[in-house]
Amino acid sequence: MASVQVVIIGAGVSGLTVAHSLLREVSDIKVVLINPSQSFYWNIASPRIIAKPNAFQHEQYLIPIRDAFAAYPQHTFEFLAGVAIAINVTGQTVAVRLNESSDTRDIPFDHLVIASGSTNPSSTGIVTETPIPLKPSNRDDLLEVIENAQRVIADAKEIVVGGAGPVGVEVAGELAEALAGQATITLVSSTDRVLPMLKPAASAMAESKLQQFGVNILTSVKVTKVQPSTDCSQTSNVVLSDGTKLSADLYIPTTGAIPNNNFIPAELLDKNGWVNVNEELRVQSANGSVLPIYAPGDINTNDMRLYFKAAAQAKVAAANVAADIQGKGGRKTYDQGEKVLMMVPVGETGGTGQMFGFVIFNFMVKLVKGRDYFIYKAPQAVAGKG
Repeated sequence: MASVQVVIIGAGVSGLTVAHSLLREVSDIKVVLINPSQSFYWNIASPRIIAKPNAFQHEQYLIPIRDAFAAYPQHTFEFLAGVAIAINVTGQTVAVRLNESSDTRDIPFDHLVIASGSTNPSSTGIVTETPIPLKPSNRDDLLEVIENAQRVIADAKEIVVGGAGPVGVEVAGELAEALAGQATITLVSSTDRVLPMLKPAASAMAESKLQQFGVNILTSVKVTKVQPSTDCSQTSNVVLSDGTKLSADLYIPTTGAIPNNNFIPAELLDKNGWVNVNEELRVQSANGSVLPIYAPGDINTNDMRLYFKAAAQAKVAAANVAADIQGKGGRKTYDQGEKVLMMVPVGETGGTGQMFGFVIFNFMVKLVKGRDYFIYKAPQAVAGKG
């Protein structure tokens, strides 16, 4: 039996990277990985996946998690398909409700990694009751959720996309390209331009490509509510902050990150529900005590919630957990920085972005990300090489 047990909650890029790193680098440990879904979802490609069912095979973006750990000795790794429902910080246990039996197990830990990430209103379906999985659904039926979203989108005639950040722009572009002549696409931006985090030239490039696809762009207004139509049809009214009502049979909200935190003690969270961490990504307790808990990725208070940032955080957390266990090794710190590095495809023909202060050319976005949303990297991510 291993002398040290590390429990990891969440099998996104952060959790997977930490798990593999520890299993490769630390001896005499057991890693227990907890995740609701038995498959890893390459949600970076979700705008194209939901809009174009034939763009990829589902095996390309839904990859079995267990298979990625088959090479390790059996006694060093355990995968639990289930939902973490509580953390006992003092007793150092995690309560898990298992998918298959609905039984609850208390899993002891010597070290804990909270990598549960975040979700959004689109993926949960809390606004329109139709989950559109731009993020993992925190359920074990991802394929069914994705296929249902694809059917709903294919049948839609009027689609409103709320939010003109990177995801909103990508979703609007993919939908407009896929449904050309079949549906109207409206993109709603609360700011005076799309992609407000990028330079104006990058925003203008995105707006131009969206307009070429026929996307209606509304700026400086917010979606305030979605209400059922009064004519007994399947359409809804998307109400804007200026009083305008948009008819839509599908509304896709792309704003509002929601921390997956309902199992995390309140004393470990900030006022907005994110896990408080220091520069080593160690979780900070309310009373200042040192906890054997780390929280890399989207769940913590670092607000640049991007794939490559999550991967970088996972390497820092893994190194520090290893140092804690071994009692040696340099400790690492994480600084998310302020530089913007972003590519935003607008359909398959190009897009926009920004790198080190420079606007990225349209053809570069097409060649680097627009072709396939890096889907070839999904197996690498599951193998902890994200």
